[in-house]
Amino acid sequence: MIRIKIKKNIILEAAAIIIFLLYMIPFYLVIINSAKPSLMIIMDPLALPKNPTQFITNIKTVFQSPNVRYPSSFVSTFIITVGSVGLLVLCSSMAAWVLVRTKTKLSNALFMVFVAAMVIPFQVVMFPLVSWFHFLEVRLGLFNTPFRLLQNYPGIILAYLGFGSSLSIFLFHGFIKSVPLELEEAANIDGCSRPATFFRIVFPILTPIIVTVIILNSIWIWNDYLLPLLVLGSGNNVMTLPLAVASFVGSFVKKWDLILTATLMTMLPVVIVFLILQKYIIKGIVDGAVKG
Repeated sequence: MIRIKIKKNIILEAAAIIIFLLYMIPFYLVIINSAKPSLMIIMDPLALPKNPTQFITNIKTVFQSPNVRYPSSFVSTFIITVGSVGLLVLCSSMAAWVLVRTKTKLSNALFMVFVAAMVIPFQVVMFPLVSWFHFLEVRLGLFNTPFRLLQNYPGIILAYLGFGSSLSIFLFHGFIKSVPLELEEAANIDGCSRPATFFRIVFPILTPIIVTVIILNSIWIWNDYLLPLLVLGSGNNVMTLPLAVASFVGSFVKKWDLILTATLMTMLPVVIVFLILQKYIIKGIVDGAVKG
């Protein structure tokens, strides 16, 4: 019996190693090809780079490209990600707390609406979203105003708030069920108002699930391409990193050395954050989905 278990463990570990290697192949190709010139990538994409200093040259070319504006794209992506995630954590935690503590049929129905919204494909709402932004820019005369740069950030941040609220509220809702109601009742007896009870008592307890929500939404928003393309457009002053990477792809010429270098530079921050905080992701998802 023990031998059978050992054989099963060996088979499972071997399968896990094989799956890990398969998933690492794209990362391996991006890393080795980001240190090659474009011609060498086309001729032999699997070969190791002959001149590793080519990676430094590719980085300089990416930063000096006038059409891409990579540094400003990094700043824009950071602002959009931080703003969107901050609003998601604040609004979703408050909404989930109210839904959990309000024991009515309406609150249950609203929660089920949020849960159902998680399965709605983004492609279904693409056209209404674009039509709405077109109405704001053209009909209300916001297209050529001097405040367009500031208008773009709130627009896409609110869009991310809408699309990310469903999953965030679902996770917060499951976690808040495990928070003892007696803590809030004691705070009310001591004279805490309802907002003070949430921010002083409940919100600090939500730290594990807050970390999970921050990581999941940050990875999604940082790497998202379609929503910034629809809301901001490719020729806008505000450009995110995925749009900057796509700028190296032309109709007739694809600069693979710059594409892969820019892709590597874009994904490194989120990969590092994910590797450091991955245990919080698993723990937070389990706590948010199972507790109750």
